[in-house]
Amino acid sequence: TGSGKIKRKKAFKRHILTKKSSKTKRKLGESTIVTDADAPKVKELIPYKF
Repeated sequence: TGSGKIKRKKAFKRHILTKKSSKTKRKLGESTIVTDADAPKVKELIPYKF
């Protein structure tokens, strides 16, 4: 992002969606920010971005 944080997609929205509510599926479709604790490891995995 513009502030240097890393965006990611949420898990659990690929299959077996029939038992999940519409609200849950909608929320899982949104992007979120990688936590501060995980950010250094993610930056190691994608060095071409930083």
